[in-house]
Amino acid sequence: MAYRLGEVILSRDTIARRVKELAEEIANDYGKDKSIVVVGILTGAAFFLTDIVRELPEDIDVRVDFMSVASYGDNTESSGVVRIFHDLKSSIEGKHVIVVEDIVDSGLTLSHLIGLLEGRHPESLKVCVLLDKYERRKTEVKVDYCGFRIPDKFVVGYGLDYAGKWRHLKDIKYVVAE
Repeated sequence: MAYRLGEVILSRDTIARRVKELAEEIANDYGKDKSIVVVGILTGAAFFLTDIVRELPEDIDVRVDFMSVASYGDNTESSGVVRIFHDLKSSIEGKHVIVVEDIVDSGLTLSHLIGLLEGRHPESLKVCVLLDKYERRKTEVKVDYCGFRIPDKFVVGYGLDYAGKWRHLKDIKYVVAE
């Protein structure tokens, strides 16, 4: 089946405004007295993570680390099997951790990841997602910071892809099957 780009659902300006708001929420929750480790889930969240940490005030101690996990492969549906391709470089034990993910739908990947990270004994663990397809949830996942709730349609852009394509788009668009 072939796919093409559909309409814009979130413009770059709308995304930028919400990213700034999320950074303000995080700054208010943590303040100057706590350091945080922001864990980006590669590859999709790299764009979102970069923008959100750049919006945090300079006086917050922010460390950035990455994990690479996948359950999609080149498909538009999650396989439900979570694979870790790249793990954290540093220990998160006793630290305040915010997992930054591009999108959560079924919740299976994020739930698995949260369980794994909780086993590493952080002081606190919160989740920040750009997009939430809540109606697709198969397992409950607490999302502490949410950019946007979106309908159950496949989307690309701003880091989200289909089979490696369209991550570079500045807006988020629907993907349409032809």
